[in-house]
Amino acid sequence: MLATLTRVKSPRWLSPDIFLGYTLGQEVRRNELSSFSPSCSSVPAAWRRKVTGGGVRGVGTSCVLCAKVRGNTKKTELSEKKLTKHFVDHRNVKLVAGSGGKGACSFHSEPRKEWGGPDGGNGGDGGSIIIKADRFVKSLAQIYPVYNGEDGQSGGSKNCYGRNGGPKYISVPLGTVVKEQGKAVVDLSEHGQEYMAVFGGAGGKGNRFYLSNENRAPMMATPGMQGQERVLQLELRTMAHAGLVGFPNAGKSSLLRAISNARPAVAAYPFTTLNPHVGIVNYRDHEQVAVADIPGIIRGAHLNRGLGISFLRHIERCRFLLFVLDLSTPEPWTQLQHLRYELDQYEPGLSKRPQAIIANKMDLPEAQEKLGTLKGLVTHRVIPVSALTGQNTEELILHLRELYDGYLQGEDNGERKPTRW
Repeated sequence: MLATLTRVKSPRWLSPDIFLGYTLGQEVRRNELSSFSPSCSSVPAAWRRKVTGGGVRGVGTSCVLCAKVRGNTKKTELSEKKLTKHFVDHRNVKLVAGSGGKGACSFHSEPRKEWGGPDGGNGGDGGSIIIKADRFVKSLAQIYPVYNGEDGQSGGSKNCYGRNGGPKYISVPLGTVVKEQGKAVVDLSEHGQEYMAVFGGAGGKGNRFYLSNENRAPMMATPGMQGQERVLQLELRTMAHAGLVGFPNAGKSSLLRAISNARPAVAAYPFTTLNPHVGIVNYRDHEQVAVADIPGIIRGAHLNRGLGISFLRHIERCRFLLFVLDLSTPEPWTQLQHLRYELDQYEPGLSKRPQAIIANKMDLPEAQEKLGTLKGLVTHRVIPVSALTGQNTEELILHLRELYDGYLQGEDNGERKPTRW
C-alpha cells in the first residue's frame, strides 16, 4: 500500500510566468497569420489587468519596445584646430630592414631510398626599404617615425627555399633631401626617383648548401642575417614658393585664408599657429603658387628663443618672402627691421631674397596715416591689404604671380630645375 502511494505523483501546476508567456505567444502568432503584418498587435486589456494585479513581471508586447533604444547619434563637432592638418617639412625616421630567414637542416628519406642525402633549403632574403619621390605627395605629414621591413621566410625540406621579403616603399614629395647625421645623402628631385635606404638581411643557408665530396651528410644550417638599420632625416628643399613672415598676431593666417584655399585656425591671441600651413593660389592658366603661413617669430629667434630655429628653418625653404606688418602697432616699420635682422642672423643674406611688404589691417582708421610713413622709409613695394575684409587682395595675388614668374626664369637659367607645386 505504501509503495503504491509513492508511485502517485503530485500534480504540477504551471507557474504564472510560463502560462502567461505561452498565451501571449499564441495570441501574437494568430494576429500575424491573419494580417501578415510585421508589427505585433496589442494584448487584450483583460490580460494586461491580470498581469498588473497579480504582480507578475512585465512582458514586452510591442516590437517597438523590443528594439534597441538608440540615443543621440549626432557626433560632437570638432574644433577647427583639430580638423586642420598642418604642413610638415622635416621628419626623423628610423628604418629597420627585414631579417633573412633561417636555413633548414633536413635529409631526404623515402621507401627504398633511405640515404637520399641532405635536402634543407636556404632561407629567404629580408625586404629592403626604398624611399621614392612622388609628385602627388605634398607633405611629410604621412611619414611614420619607424618603418620595419618584411622578414624572409625560413627554408624547408625537399630543397624548398624560403620566400623573400617584399620591398617597402616610402613616398615623399619632390625635392626631399635625405640626410644622415646632418650630411646630405641624396636629393630626390625627379618623379619616380628611388633611393635604397636600407638593405634586407641575407637568408641563411640550408645543409644542402654545404654538401661536398668530403662531407656527404652535413648537419649545419645557418640563421639569416639581420637587416640594416639607419636613422635618417627627411627635409624638404622647397617648402613653398612664398612664405608669410611676421610677428605673432600680424594676421598671416587670416591673409592666407583670403588668398588661398587653406583654412588655418584664426584667433585673437598670439601664437595661434604653431605649425606651418600651406595654401595653394590658383590662376586662370592653371598655374599654382604655394604660400606658407610661417608661425610668428619673436625677437631673439636666431638664439633659439621659443621655437625660433624651427620657425626660421621653414623660412629658409621659401623662394621669396612676404613680410606681413601689423599697422595697428605704433611703429610698424620697426617690425620690418627686426624681422630682417633675425633672418640675417640665422642665415646671412636670407632677407635679400625676392620679397614684398604687406601692410595688413588697413580697415583700421589709424592705418592710413602710418601707411604713408611706411612707404617713405622702405624701398620695396608696399601692398596695403585687409585680410578681414579682403580689401586689395587682388593686387597681392597679381604681384605674387610676378614674383613666381621671376623665380621660374631665374631657376631655368641655372642648373637646378624650378620646383612646381
